[in-house]
Amino acid sequence: MIVFDLICGDQHRFEGWFASADDFALQKTRGLLACPLCGGAHVEKLPAAKIRKQPEPAAAAPTGAARPGETANAGISRVIDYILTHTEDVGRGFADEARKIYYEEAPQRNIRGVATRAEAENLREEGVPVFSLPIPPQDRWN
Repeated sequence: MIVFDLICGDQHRFEGWFASADDFALQKTRGLLACPLCGGAHVEKLPAAKIRKQPEPAAAAPTGAARPGETANAGISRVIDYILTHTEDVGRGFADEARKIYYEEAPQRNIRGVATRAEAENLREEGVPVFSLPIPPQDRWN
């Protein structure tokens, strides 16, 4: 699974999750990408920053793709389950805690929480590796 920062023709920034860079290119070529804010079909990848990453065992990360015989929704549910069980929820203090971790003022760990669009963009401008992932309440996972 790879996450790209994307931008539409109206300059709306958002993230997209893809199985690979080739998957992104294929979806773009086939006209399958659209901005979630305005519906615009002109979508481009933004340049990616180099991110420090702790090595993880390859078997621990989900592939994100549905397994044979599994629906796409089941694959998404697996990814969400993985995120929820392998991150610490820091709630509305996300921006402050992410910044502390980045500047090594707090222990290194995987976190999730709530941040405004402005807080997330400020973090990105500082070089703090963050991405938005709207996870609906579990009763809305089809």
